[in-house]
Amino acid sequence: MSRLAPVTRWGKRQWARSRVRAGHVMRVLHDDLWTWRADPLPPSVWLRWFPHGIVLLAALGVLLGDAAQLGDNGGVEPGFAFLLAVAQAGAMALALWRPVAAWWLSMAGMLVGAFAVRAEMVPGGYEFTWPWTAAGLIGHLFVLLLLALRVRTRVSLEALALTALTTYLVQGVVGAPNYLPTGQLAVILFTVVVVLGIALRGRREARTELAEQTSLTAEERARRTLLEERGRIARELHDVVAHHMSVISIQAQVAPLLVENPPDELKENLAGIRQNALEALTELRRVLGVLRSEHPDVLEAAAGAEAAPHAPQPTLDRLDALVENTRAAGLTVTTGTSGTRRPLPPGVELSAYRIVQEALSNVLRHAPGASARVHLTHLPIGLRVEVSNTRPTRAPAPSQGAGHGLLGMRERVAMLDGTLTAHPMPDGGYQVAAFLPSDGPDLPAGLFTGPSDPSHPSGPADASTAPFTDPSTAPPTAPSTEDDTR
Repeated sequence: MSRLAPVTRWGKRQWARSRVRAGHVMRVLHDDLWTWRADPLPPSVWLRWFPHGIVLLAALGVLLGDAAQLGDNGGVEPGFAFLLAVAQAGAMALALWRPVAAWWLSMAGMLVGAFAVRAEMVPGGYEFTWPWTAAGLIGHLFVLLLLALRVRTRVSLEALALTALTTYLVQGVVGAPNYLPTGQLAVILFTVVVVLGIALRGRREARTELAEQTSLTAEERARRTLLEERGRIARELHDVVAHHMSVISIQAQVAPLLVENPPDELKENLAGIRQNALEALTELRRVLGVLRSEHPDVLEAAAGAEAAPHAPQPTLDRLDALVENTRAAGLTVTTGTSGTRRPLPPGVELSAYRIVQEALSNVLRHAPGASARVHLTHLPIGLRVEVSNTRPTRAPAPSQGAGHGLLGMRERVAMLDGTLTAHPMPDGGYQVAAFLPSDGPDLPAGLFTGPSDPSHPSGPADASTAPFTDPSTAPPTAPSTEDDTR
């Protein structure tokens, strides 16, 4: 008894494993085939809906042929034969949108038709093609082909296996008294059609994957080209601009040592030059980090240090320091504000700061001896920035500028849907005026064209008394004729 116990336990384990495997197979079949999931056949690239028309035309032929075969030759009552033919033909049309459900409908039509014909068969009577009629076989071929084109390979093979098993059981196990067997031919044709559909589906998926890979390769090539160009620009900036700024900083530091008893004013100016050069180098390193970084959210840090995030961009809180720095360079600058200051978007504050910075730099370069004035007007709908200068007292040095300063200002204002003017004034000075909306793009251009200070010859100081011009009634503004080297 003890010798048989291990064998018995082994048999029980094998039986349990077999039940688990069978249950797993049934769950897979249920998930794959017991579904009403839509999987429509897409239109052809060149022929559009032509394949759908071919299938529907073939379904009409199957309807007429199957109804005639079942009614005239199979002995089935004409009305019932027509319903069976509708099921076979309808399965073909349904396979264009729901191939799995169409397969079930076609199999059900074949089974009901086969048993209906079998009930009418008598020994020695007319031999009928059974269990698949000729029209029903053609209809099921279309259904399996559309199924293999739309679903996974495993599902197609499961449907083929169940079709072959059903055909064997009906023809080989149940049988009929007098018929021409079509089971073997049907299984062979079904296998060929499923293999063809799987091959076509695999070819289509391969072409789709190839197209996706080609697109990804093109995007990667473009990204690499962009990174290479940014790296080249970064190298040029580092090798040329950074080198010269470093030299300026060193020379400004060494210059007082070359003069015996240098005056304090000279030391102060040279210290300011050195400080400006160091700040320019800091900004340049930040720009180089953005250019060299594939993901500019994190900038490159110094050698041996961890990557550091972007330093905060300048805002209007740093405007006083900018003005003091400009005054240290020898330019007389007055400032003023109007209105109630409100929180502004970061882009507005950064753009306002950069506009003032560039405008004051233009005054230094192009209007020697002039004085400048910066005025900010805080409005409920945005910020108005004005930078103007008086007539220069002497001719400026020849400029090598390319007009990038005004272009950069216009680009910043355009990104915020604002407006900007830059033009000479009647007294020989120059004015840059910009309006930066805080939350709305459609703002009148005349909102900022006038000065905003009582000391100015042509405008009020407070935003509440400044004229608000309706764009529909404002006169057209003449195109700017400023020197683009500013």
